[in-house]
Amino acid sequence: MIDFKPHCLPLLVGSLPMLNHLEATKLMLKYTPEIPLWVQLPLYKEEGMLYQFLPGMPGLVVKDSELSKDKLFYIDTASESFEDETLAFYESYMSIIDGDLNSNISDPNSSDISRFGLTDLTARGFSIFIDAIRSLDYTPVALKGQVTGPITMGIGVKDQDGRLLFYDDRMRDIVTKHVAMNARWQAIELSKLKAQSQPIIFFDEPGVVGFGSSAYISITREQITDSLKEGIDAVHQVGGLTGIHICANGDWTLALESGTDIINFDAYSYFDRLILYSDSLKHFMENGGILAWGVVPTGNPEDIMRESLDSLWDMWRAQVNQLSLLGISREQIISQTFITPSCGTGSLSFELALKVLELTKALSDRIRNSS
Repeated sequence: MIDFKPHCLPLLVGSLPMLNHLEATKLMLKYTPEIPLWVQLPLYKEEGMLYQFLPGMPGLVVKDSELSKDKLFYIDTASESFEDETLAFYESYMSIIDGDLNSNISDPNSSDISRFGLTDLTARGFSIFIDAIRSLDYTPVALKGQVTGPITMGIGVKDQDGRLLFYDDRMRDIVTKHVAMNARWQAIELSKLKAQSQPIIFFDEPGVVGFGSSAYISITREQITDSLKEGIDAVHQVGGLTGIHICANGDWTLALESGTDIINFDAYSYFDRLILYSDSLKHFMENGGILAWGVVPTGNPEDIMRESLDSLWDMWRAQVNQLSLLGISREQIISQTFITPSCGTGSLSFELALKVLELTKALSDRIRNSS
C-alpha cells in the first residue's frame, strides 16, 4: 500500500519553452510550490528527450548538425573502446548492487552511482533546482525528478548500423540499467533535501503505447515489464516513489500492473480508453495507486486556447463520476489524484505554456477548495 496521498495537488511533467533555467525554475515554483520539479528546457540541443539522459552510456557518439536543432547521436558497438566501456559500466553497476546486499542501500556518496547522474552539460536545471529548494522558506510536500524511460530510450536510440537498441538483448540490458541507475541517483540526491515525503521519480514512457503494433512485432510483453520493473525497483530500494508518464493511448495494463506508484495519463484525450481497463484500474487504486490526471491539454494549441477553468472543471467532474461507477469512491479518487497537464509544454509557445500552468494550478485549487 502507498501511504502518500496528494489530494489533487498540481504537478508538472517537466519541460518548459524557455532558455533561462533560473527563470524557468522560478516559474515552476510559482505554479507548483508543493511538489516542485527540476525543469527541462528542450530549446537547448543538449536537453532533448533522449540525448539528455544518454551521457555515461558505453559507445555513445555525439555529433552536431547544422541541419537539425537536436544533437545527432548513436551507440557505436563496433568501436575499439566499446568492450572496455561496457566492462566499466557493469563494474559500476555491480558495485551499487553489492552495496545494497551489504547495507540495504547504496552509499549516497558513491562515485559509482555518480557516473549515472545528471550534469550541467545536459541538465542545468537540476543543479539550479537543488539550489532553489535549499533556499526555500517552506518545506515542500515532495520533490519530483524525471528520466526518459527504458522502452522509449531503447526504441528511440540506434546503434552505428541504424538498429534500435531495444531489439538487441545486451543493449536492452544496458539501456535498462542505465535508466534505472539515473532514476536511483536522482532519488538519492532529492532525498538529501528537506521535504515532507519521499522523492518522486517519473519514467517518461510514451514509447510504451506502441506495444502490440506492427512496429513492436518482435518485442515481448515480458521484455517491457521487466525493463519497467528494474527502474521502479531501483527507486523503491532507496525509498523513493515512482511514476510512469504516458501521454497517448495504449495497453494500460502495462503501466497499471507494473508496480509503479503513480500513473500520469492524458485524461483530456484518452480518459475513455483508460477506464476500459476497469479491473486493473480498480486494483491499482485499491492498493493506494495514484492517478496523475492530465486533464489540462497540451497537444493541440487550439484546445489550449479554447479551454477555460470552468470547462475543465466540468470535464473533471464528469470523469470522476464515470470512475466512481467502477466502485471507487469520490473521496478516494480525490485523495489519490494529482492534477497535471496532459504532457510537457516544451514544444509550445511561451504564452500557451503559461496558460497551461495557470489552468493546472487553478483547477487544482478549485477541486481542493470544493472537496
